[in-house]
Amino acid sequence: MLSSVVKLKIQPPSTELKKLGIDEIALVKGQGNYVAVLVDISNSKLLEIVPSRRQEYLRKVLLSWGSEVLNGIEEVSIDLWKPYKSLVKELMPNADVVADRFHVFKQVNEELDIGRKNSKNEANKIKNKSQKSAKISALNQSKYVLLKKEKDLKEDQKIKLKSIQEKIPVLGKMHRLKEQLRDIYERLEKDANPTLLLIDWLLEAKEFFPESVRTIIRWFGEVVGYFESGTTQGTVSGINNRLKLIKRKGYGFRNFDNFRLRSLLSWCF
Repeated sequence: MLSSVVKLKIQPPSTELKKLGIDEIALVKGQGNYVAVLVDISNSKLLEIVPSRRQEYLRKVLLSWGSEVLNGIEEVSIDLWKPYKSLVKELMPNADVVADRFHVFKQVNEELDIGRKNSKNEANKIKNKSQKSAKISALNQSKYVLLKKEKDLKEDQKIKLKSIQEKIPVLGKMHRLKEQLRDIYERLEKDANPTLLLIDWLLEAKEFFPESVRTIIRWFGEVVGYFESGTTQGTVSGINNRLKLIKRKGYGFRNFDNFRLRSLLSWCF
């Protein structure tokens, strides 16, 4: 019954599709079996759920849309997953690939949190009790303060941040660099060239965020593509959250076909 309804209601994308988002969610949490999610960003519409994010599965679905649709796509927003990038280059010759800013920030925040953990481990090795106590006190409950937007911190959190900056200078530096990157993305320096600002940031940050800097350099063209279009995966993330809700209401769909049918139908009614 559901299959016949889906065939009736779900149609392949038309040539009006210009901005495509590609992302993934776990079908069963913690087991690593990801399904790919294809979204029309401009219209906030789920287009398809693919049983795997592997290229052969995605290629089959995308080719079924037809060359006219694929050639008409102008922009594709992806996370930092290289197979997505190569597939877009292969099948969508007129599309610009944009690296989603939230995934860039996710990596920077993860590296900052690793720095916080390393600082705590180092503090625990200090033999001087007063110095050790001061550093441990500054680091306790510091994760949220370091990762949250500084402008959104409450007064007590700002005091905590100041303590971290004074007691753990390396974390203070990493936090400042993280906020500088946010400022570049949010174009706070209105007359400045964000690409040039990003290059300056990479030079300063390479000592403190080596992994993030290497990733941004590898994806430099796609990262700065955001400065041209401003396209993010915010719409895709919203749809992913809705898909997770559908999955929870179904008490976790272990059958992919049922999950796909119910998800696609939810965007038709």
